[in-house]
Amino acid sequence: MTLLAVAEAQARILALARPLPEETVPLLAAAGRFAAREVTALRTQPAADLSAMDGYAIRFADLPGPWRVVGESAAGRAFAGSVGAGEAARIFTGAAMPEGADTVLVQEEASREGDHMTLTGEGPPGLGRNVRRKGLDFSTGDTLIARGTRMSPARIALAATGCHGTVAVNRRVRVAVMATGDELIAPGSNSTDPLALPEGNSAMLAAMLADLPVDVTMLGIIPDRLDTLTAAFAGARADIIVTTGGASVGDHDLVRPALEAAGGAIDFWRIALRPGKPMLAGRLGEAVVLGLPGNPVSAFVTATLFLRPLIAAMASAADPLPRRLTATLGEPLPANDHREDYLRATIADGRAFVAAIQDSSMLATLARADCLIIREPHAAAAQKGEQVEIVTLA
Repeated sequence: MTLLAVAEAQARILALARPLPEETVPLLAAAGRFAAREVTALRTQPAADLSAMDGYAIRFADLPGPWRVVGESAAGRAFAGSVGAGEAARIFTGAAMPEGADTVLVQEEASREGDHMTLTGEGPPGLGRNVRRKGLDFSTGDTLIARGTRMSPARIALAATGCHGTVAVNRRVRVAVMATGDELIAPGSNSTDPLALPEGNSAMLAAMLADLPVDVTMLGIIPDRLDTLTAAFAGARADIIVTTGGASVGDHDLVRPALEAAGGAIDFWRIALRPGKPMLAGRLGEAVVLGLPGNPVSAFVTATLFLRPLIAAMASAADPLPRRLTATLGEPLPANDHREDYLRATIADGRAFVAAIQDSSMLATLARADCLIIREPHAAAAQKGEQVEIVTLA
């Protein structure tokens, strides 16, 4: 069976994503969401010429002074008069420039006795110095946040300053997670069976999705029984149903037949990827189904490459795929085979070093990793000092 390339698998999964209904939320609830519509400025910022420093508003042509102080301008309390020849107004950071003034002389370079003020330093080097001009940040009608942009803290502040108290987003993505396998037990269980395996993939996936606009439902551990797994699929109510384990070819790998028995359909299965080859994608009604491998590192990598982008796409992200960066190799790497490889690595002294053992069951190696080094299929051997693509890990 031909293995699907990673890029094609990502494209096919994103094609399964259906747009979710829009909702309008307060800015206080918008963190981590993606703008479903363009956000434009409803006002100009600054709304007038403002002082960038504490000092005195003067006419540049009047340098080097002296001046007569005729008033004061503070933020929210502008000077109502005007500044004429030889005159100055005391001004504070963020205050409106008085009519007639065009420059701010900083207070450290001024000496004042009563209404008389003189220059004690070099003074402003040019006309308009220390003044924030009207519209310096943005003007009414400017695009502040493009559709599909993530609402970061800075963008939330930008929307608020642009006079928006709410933002249009897609509703939160509903994700149901089930772990499959007779060998699994709940973390913290007091099992006497030394071969029982505490199930950590569900908690790991929930943590991986915590920064995304999701509501996660844990369906628990499902035993390796076709009827039980089929019933779990049929009873799931979610936009995305995620399984871990049971997606390979063994006698107890029942995710594929159970999905089909529940009325679902498989879009593809098996990817030219290491780790994570036995991943599948399909549909069950309106839900997208992702069958991740049971090995924890494989589940982590496939969730990074496919699950997180799928959620981001459903949430209106303009660029849902993980961002690729470059790093300098700290050691040589051998040539790669036909599968796209994601190697756990650490960054030290500005260079990336690959973990010695890459077995997909080794969580301790993953926990120490700073990034995944991407090795394209059939990549030639790479030498120390060469640049490689990476995906950083939180």
